[in-house]
Order: sequence, then structure tokens, then C-alpha cells
Amino acid sequence: MAHFDTVMRDYMQARGISAGSLAVSRQGRIALARGYTWADPAVATTRETDVFRIASLSKNIAGTAAMLLAQRGDLDLDAPVGDFVDLSPLPGRTADPRLGQVTVRRALQHLGGWNRDVSGDPLWRDHALAAESGFGLPLSEEDVVAHVSGLPLDAAPGTAYSYSNYGYLLVSRVIAAVTGSTFEDFTVSDVLGPVDVARMRAGRSLAQGQAGEVRYESKYTATTVLDASGAKVPTPYGGFNLENQLGNGGWVASAVDLVRYCTVYDTPGAAGVLTPASIDEVMAVPETGGGATHYGLGWYVRPTANGRNTWHFGSMPGTYTFLARSNGYTIAALFNRRGEGDGLNWGEIDPKLWSAVNAVGTWPSEDLTPRYF
Repeated sequence: MAHFDTVMRDYMQARGISAGSLAVSRQGRIALARGYTWADPAVATTRETDVFRIASLSKNIAGTAAMLLAQRGDLDLDAPVGDFVDLSPLPGRTADPRLGQVTVRRALQHLGGWNRDVSGDPLWRDHALAAESGFGLPLSEEDVVAHVSGLPLDAAPGTAYSYSNYGYLLVSRVIAAVTGSTFEDFTVSDVLGPVDVARMRAGRSLAQGQAGEVRYESKYTATTVLDASGAKVPTPYGGFNLENQLGNGGWVASAVDLVRYCTVYDTPGAAGVLTPASIDEVMAVPETGGGATHYGLGWYVRPTANGRNTWHFGSMPGTYTFLARSNGYTIAALFNRRGEGDGLNWGEIDPKLWSAVNAVGTWPSEDLTPRYF
């Protein structure tokens, strides 16, 4: 198993990453769990159970929760989002008539019609959005939805794939409306509870010093979006509003939590959350944007000779994450900084970790799951 340590060490040292975490499972059994620390001796040692912001790995959490409601008959994934969420624009503004064609499934598959390269990402434009709409800071989810509902879509829903964090904000609000709970509470009780994952929770913008959570690092500062003071803050701590991003990128989790959560997909019978038929629906080819690789309900999906390779990366200031499943193996790798103009290939963690999997001659017989759950 030393190959994994070599990959993580070399990757972190080349990028100046002080905290990392890795977990690997095989057929639903945790085979490896490590915390990695590379920094001044004064930096706290990273433990296997320390949590990190997982950024866009959060999207398959939302996809799983929505699919579970559909499996129970409580949610029609092809129903318009507007059946559950108030999409009324601000007074004096008019909604795009195509907004009614945005279904829950299309939002999950990034087919809602929003293109952040054209109109920007509203979850990362707090100051501009507040100025354009007259809202105070911090913005609420309701503020963001009211603002975006008065903007024209960039494409007709269902016609073009374009990665959209905003679509996942809407999905999280759909889940809350259907369950009569909060998105976090429903997910914790009905998705994570059955597989005994208790550390995962909604992250907080100001999480410095929170027990069990790593320190996020960035060389940049930003003007806070949490109030109108104009104060300069470290970008990971107030440079963006994490509370508005739970659906698309706001969860915190440890690497062992993530591979344990993936037993929902790896060993569905034992996990008891999604049925095989529901998992097939999560991974199904969308109405457009299919091909050798496509986007399911929160996962990138590539069919293989032995089944499916499914994965996701996550990235936000102070965080870089990777989660992948293939041929019975699941890997989660988490880091407390991301690339900031260094010119390095951060995505190479993917092939390097799979090379480490292939380099293992004999896997340990012990299942480490009882140590952590």
C-alpha cells in the first residue's frame, strides 16, 4: 500500500499542500485510510477523520437525495422546478417563458439553460448581484433565486450541457420543499444515516478552529461577501458565501466518510438506500450531451467493459477534492488548497491514484470500516 503514500506525498509537496486525506475501499470495505501533513511542525497533524470542504463532490449528494425521493414516489424528476420552488422574478422584471421547462432532472444534468461562461455564476457574484438587485449582504438563497429568475436563460432547457452550480441550488430547495425539512436534515437522516455517516454536515463560511475541520489555505484575499463592511479577508473565509452553496458545493466530510457514503452505490443491497434500478437512472445518458462520457445526476459517467467509471472533482478557494469509483474500487482524496496560477496539472491525482491501485499485489484482508463507523 506504500504506493498510495508516495503518490500523496509527491503530489502535496509539489503543490505546497499542508493537509491531505485519502481513503480507498474495495468491494465496499475500507482498505486504506490516511491523513497527510506536510508543513511547518507547528501545523496540526491531519487525522483520517478530519473533515474538508468537499466542493462539487456535493453534487452527487444532491443527486442521490433527489433520486431517493423519486424512488419513494415523492418526487417526479421530470416535473418543473417551478412546481416546488418560487421562481418569481423581482418586481418590474419578467421571467424567461422557458423557465417552466427547467425540470429537476435537467437541473441535475446541467441542462437547465444557464451558462456561467455567458451570464456568470450567480453564486460567485455576490457583490454584483447585490448592486444590481438592491439586496443587502449577505445574500440569502431566496435573494439569488429572485434575481436569477428575472434574467434570460442562455439556452433552451434540455438543449445544451453547461455546468451550473445554480441548478443544484434549485435542486436543494426542491428537496426541502418536498420533504418539509431542510436539505441538510433530510440528507443526513435518509441518505447518510442508513450507512452510518455522521460527520458529514453543511460547511460554514467562517469555520476557523472548528473541531475536526482542517484549515483552508489560499494566497489570495477578497472583499467579504458576508457583510457590507468592505473588509479584506482570506478568500476561503468570507470571500464567498458557503451557506448558499450546500446543494452544489457546501458539504464537509472526511475521505473515509465519502467512501463509506459510496456504499450506497457500491453495495446497494447492504446500504439499503438506492435500488439498482435507481442507480441506473442516476447514471443514465441525458437527453443531450451524451457520448463516451456523460453527466448523470451528480456524477460524470464513462461506461467500461466491466461496468462504469464514475467520478467528480471539486474545487473552490482553499479546497481541491477527488472522488471516483471503478471496478469495485472507490477512492476519495481531499486537499486544503487548490491550484492558484501555479501551472501544475492538479487533475493528475486521478491517474496517479489508479496507478497505485493497480500496483497493489495483495490487498489487506482487514476491513477498516469498524474503526471509523
